[in-house]
Amino acid sequence: MSASRPARSASKGAGPRPCLRCGLALLAIALPVAARAADAVRIGSKADTETTILAEVVAHLVRDAGLPVEVKARLGGTVLVYDALRADSLDVYPEYTGTLSEQIFAGKNVRGEAALRAELAQAGLGMTKPLGFANNYALGMRRTRAAELGIKTISDLRSHPEVRLGFSNEFLKRADGWPGLKARYGLPQSDPRGMDHRLAYEALAEGAIDVTELYTTDAEIKQFDLVTLTDDRGFFPLYEAVLVYRLDLEQRAPAAVAAFKRLEGAVSADAVIAMNGRGSAGENPAAIAGDFVRERFGIQSTAGTESDARRLWRLTVEHLTLVGAALGLAILVALPLGILAARRLALGRVLIGVAGIIQTIPSLALLVFMIPLLKTGTLPAVVALFLYGLLPIMANTAAGLRGIPASITESAEALGLSGAFRLWRVELPLASRSILAGVKTSAVITIGTATLGALIGAGGYGQPILTGLQLNDLREILFGAVPAAVLALIVQGLFEFAEQLFVPRGLRLKAAN
Repeated sequence: MSASRPARSASKGAGPRPCLRCGLALLAIALPVAARAADAVRIGSKADTETTILAEVVAHLVRDAGLPVEVKARLGGTVLVYDALRADSLDVYPEYTGTLSEQIFAGKNVRGEAALRAELAQAGLGMTKPLGFANNYALGMRRTRAAELGIKTISDLRSHPEVRLGFSNEFLKRADGWPGLKARYGLPQSDPRGMDHRLAYEALAEGAIDVTELYTTDAEIKQFDLVTLTDDRGFFPLYEAVLVYRLDLEQRAPAAVAAFKRLEGAVSADAVIAMNGRGSAGENPAAIAGDFVRERFGIQSTAGTESDARRLWRLTVEHLTLVGAALGLAILVALPLGILAARRLALGRVLIGVAGIIQTIPSLALLVFMIPLLKTGTLPAVVALFLYGLLPIMANTAAGLRGIPASITESAEALGLSGAFRLWRVELPLASRSILAGVKTSAVITIGTATLGALIGAGGYGQPILTGLQLNDLREILFGAVPAAVLALIVQGLFEFAEQLFVPRGLRLKAAN
């Protein structure tokens, strides 16, 4: 009689099937949200304020031509955005000729508009004529500090090895950045600090560093009363602003190409500096761009300002899409693999080991790896989050099944229950507490890691966090971080409630005691 009790208690609906139904439901809800309009012109930007505003200018012009747009702002560094364009995840983004020559085509000696166009065409890309301004690299110091040390040129730095350097991490690695600059000028400084470009300005103003790289259209030059050191050996190339776009856009949406080519020669350095100043002060890039196109082209902006409530709702939907799709896939895949790992110990060690190795890959690196395969946006972010969610569910499922006392499984066998019946009605219900714990852990990890999806245009709560970090805006950071933390707490509470529903009462009482 006692041997039949596990089977009877399991027949009351407890077990892993709610987990599987949950996984299917999450997928059914989340995946349709990820679809985008096929005819939308996809406009990207790097993580800086200037290209973000220029991307919004392009968006206003394309909308005025009667076409829908999808803006993917603040995606990251140069290589990431360029790779997204090549992978057909973007249609157009703002770039600089010097960056193309010195970073994208480093070592190929590709200089001049004709050479750049020819090289880009080999990758199926095109380039507009210069937009009318250049945003060149330079080295800058506080005016008072430069006067105190008598430094006017970059060559003067050779006589002052004590000056403290702080550069953006990208500048520290670029051939047209610190490595080439140090070699050209024979500079003695050997330990420049790596930091965010915006934070480097703050550090310069506070006296924590003496020298940083400037972009000559940055509003911070005037804001912090900085002086530009003369590039007396002509190291820095010319960085004229252009738009780089996919050549197939000329066939797919010729009106869009004609629209953004209106910017050729139409954007002055003074206009960009003024827009950058407003952007650095925290104004909405779309609104800044709207003012520019109205003044320059007489175009009335059609994009309304988004309220905080509407924006929070949009970000929540985007974040739940990422989490729901990734977690649903993880449940559907990891649960069977966990069962297999419990049944085949040697194979189980391999499966859990592989999942563990994936877990050690930095999340940002994994997201970047996805771009050549799956482009940018929701899909690569979901795949990356799915991979991160496998280990907790798989390991907990295997551990829960292995922890079932042998006497219970032997009793089930003695009753003549089939293997499948024993699994679904005896073993998995007894392991349900461990399984739910694994799913809960995976869910919380996914909610936190999903904030990095904004780096590849997937949206979600990471978007304001990324923007806040770029602008040193605490309010913007909290606008994304607080809802993410609240969502994690809500999910933990839901899993506590799910345990009351799905875990057999006897197991809950045993755990409580």
